[in-house]
Amino acid sequence: MDNKNYARLSVMMFLQFFIWGAWFVTLGTYLAAVGFSGAEIGTAYLTNNIGAIIAPFFIGLIADRFFASEKIMAVLHIVGGVTLYMVSGMAEFGAIIAGLMLYNACYMPTLALVNAISFNQMGAPDEQFPRVRVWGTIGWIVAGLVITYGLARYGANIEATAVPMKMAAAASVLLGLYSFTLPHTPPGKSGEQVTIRDVLGLDALILLKDRAFAIFALCSLLISIPLAFYYAFTNLYLNELGVEGVAAKMSMGQMSEVAFMLLMPFFFRRLGVKWMLLVGMLAWVARYALFASAADSASVPVLIGGILLHGVCYDFFFVTGQIYVDRKANSTIRASAQGFITLLTYGIGLAIGSSLSGVVVDHFTENAVRGWGQIWWVPCAFAAIVAVLFSIIFNDRKMDATAAS
Repeated sequence: MDNKNYARLSVMMFLQFFIWGAWFVTLGTYLAAVGFSGAEIGTAYLTNNIGAIIAPFFIGLIADRFFASEKIMAVLHIVGGVTLYMVSGMAEFGAIIAGLMLYNACYMPTLALVNAISFNQMGAPDEQFPRVRVWGTIGWIVAGLVITYGLARYGANIEATAVPMKMAAAASVLLGLYSFTLPHTPPGKSGEQVTIRDVLGLDALILLKDRAFAIFALCSLLISIPLAFYYAFTNLYLNELGVEGVAAKMSMGQMSEVAFMLLMPFFFRRLGVKWMLLVGMLAWVARYALFASAADSASVPVLIGGILLHGVCYDFFFVTGQIYVDRKANSTIRASAQGFITLLTYGIGLAIGSSLSGVVVDHFTENAVRGWGQIWWVPCAFAAIVAVLFSIIFNDRKMDATAAS
């Protein structure tokens, strides 16, 4: 991959995650401001998880067989951008949910497309892809900084408005137009027969015969349920506590993600797979405990501590999990195995969590006042139970020995 293509792919990755970070973080605060209940906010975030479930069908049945990746990504981002802009002007629950459903059906497949375009240009993806992918994390961080500092002139509480969604919509159309200039990436499976088994990665089910992998898969699904509480309600929580510059402060979580990503090889050799995964789970427990304890005091240092744990939460569990799956699966089912775990976590697990989180928030809301301390103890306890279960029943000494070497 030459420097020109590196620059083109980096801009693509930056915009891809700038878009997501621009609307996803502040959506809950905006919907609460226009009168949505906790359950309705959870339903809004559920559309993102449904998009993640739809994405493999779209990629497997259409994109991989009939169209060049850069062309279909261009169309999806332009249609998605127009849709999101229309959603930003809606007020009724049904219309917003329908619009978000259409938008996420357009956006979520592009996460796989940007990877396909990137890998198609790389001779050594193990070395080159991280250099490109890190620009996606930077894009998410910049989105938070722009919302807090760049959009301040539009109002003091910009996160409670539709302006971030409009910014994401504009960036989506921009990326759509830019996609027409990206390197040509032809459909990788043109002419091949397609099956639902291939699309859903069900060939990976053979790995469930391995007790360690089956436990890992189950705990991956379960730990994704409390994860949804953070994505759906942290921005609203911090704004209701009166914290200033919430979007910028939340981007510190992505900053820590970059730092811990660099430290992962060091910890991986010393901790092994089981302890890496367990530390990631326990980080979720600690984060929610910090959030719950700060509900009355609104202690900014405690809240920032919870945000900074994102690097451990994400890298130690999800990235380690991807590495674990890669090593457990042979070359013939490796892609299917990654797709299967993604379906369990970002699809089913987060979908359950998005629905459950809204119900919990409403349960602890009285006279429009949310009992945040009680709310955060629920995902904290859930994550703790999963962590204890995992620590007792998961064991893969062979994989730990491989990590140590």
